[in-house]
Amino acid sequence: MLELFVGMMKEEWRVHATMFGSLSFALYPVLIFAIAFMGSFLLPLIRPLLPFGDLALLTHALFLLFGLMIGAFGLLMNEVMERRFGEASTLAYAARTLPIPEWLLFTTFVVKDTVYYFALWVLPFVAGFALASPFVGVPLAVPALLLLTLSLSFLTGLAAAFFLSTVYTRSKRLFAAVLVLLAAAAGAAHLAALPLFLPPALFRSFSWGTLLAAFALVLVPAALAVALVRPGSAARAKRHADLLTPLSRRLALFPHPALAAKDCIDLVRSGSAVGQTIFSFLLPLGVIWFFLSLLGPFLPASGILLLFAALTGVIASTIYIWLTMFETFGPYACLPLGVADLLKSKISSFAVLQAIPAAFIVTVTLLAGEAAYLLPALVFCLAVSFYGLAVTIYLTGLSPSVLLYDPRVLVLYLSAIGVPLVALIALSFMNPWYAMLSPMLPAAGCWIVQRGFVKWEGREVAGF
Repeated sequence: MLELFVGMMKEEWRVHATMFGSLSFALYPVLIFAIAFMGSFLLPLIRPLLPFGDLALLTHALFLLFGLMIGAFGLLMNEVMERRFGEASTLAYAARTLPIPEWLLFTTFVVKDTVYYFALWVLPFVAGFALASPFVGVPLAVPALLLLTLSLSFLTGLAAAFFLSTVYTRSKRLFAAVLVLLAAAAGAAHLAALPLFLPPALFRSFSWGTLLAAFALVLVPAALAVALVRPGSAARAKRHADLLTPLSRRLALFPHPALAAKDCIDLVRSGSAVGQTIFSFLLPLGVIWFFLSLLGPFLPASGILLLFAALTGVIASTIYIWLTMFETFGPYACLPLGVADLLKSKISSFAVLQAIPAAFIVTVTLLAGEAAYLLPALVFCLAVSFYGLAVTIYLTGLSPSVLLYDPRVLVLYLSAIGVPLVALIALSFMNPWYAMLSPMLPAAGCWIVQRGFVKWEGREVAGF
């Protein structure tokens, strides 16, 4: 397993180094380090507004969320093995011809990705904070403990998503039953005054019992997921009724309705539509809403709702990645279509799928008792989503899942979205109806998208 693991790590580096250049990709963790280092100097300004304990809780929640969003190995396994690795002929696919159990092959792949993302995100973040600690009056013991607890937060999210996504691919009924059991266990723990999220509790007060329990919450779900995983080939004969023709008619108002219909049908028939909605949208946003609700003493209820609407819009903009993540674009070269035509079809599919965040915001707003601010919350969410789509198209074209790992592209993406978003959030805190100014974002996005069409037309599509 060690030899296979080392080979996969080298291979992962070579893939990214080939796409971005060795120096460019090596600067990615340096960028995370720099953001954490410079952000640490804001602590003296933040502490009067937000206690250090609450700030630590939100930071742990961020890494839990990150683990949840990348941990759906069980859900994406077949696509990864068949499409991403099948074309690149990498170790995870080629090793199937060797006398290696498939569970071991997949376990090695999961461990490789875990270590890889840890080195890419967690370690640089803590290192940047540790370097700044002496200058902001934080004892050096705090970053050392933070490395442990942030790692556990990341691994907790990773293991939870891995386990739930694997159960989901096994049986939808079993998945529903597991969710009910987990909800009951969480309710019982809450009634018994036990912490539901152990890494922040460990950060506040270290104890060996809490540490062992936190490790158990990582190892047990991961072991169960490996035992349940089904790494068999996704290729099997299927028969479906003709959905393309009627759906194309319904999408006739869009440019290239057949391509937009194809995208929607692909998502539904692959099973990714429901799975992605749960693991890449509902689950992360549920975690975000839980931790934002803890800011009640510091923010008005309308402010929390609009902040959540903005964050929902940012995550909703990643639906574009769902539409492009596993598709290969070589076959389109045989058709009388340009890159701009494909981008327009993806925008059409994206517009159809915005029904998901719209319905989610309506539900959350009504459940929160803030129906008076439903309109600004809904407009804010969709405006941010379409603006995020425009920025993503301009910067990454048809390859967002690849090019967003380019440090230069990531900085431009965060700057282009973060600056106007922070300004609008600040205005919405002053008056919730100021969120109705947010349609300016997609208006600017139309111009950005047009520039994106010109930029990417005729260029080779980057991919694995």
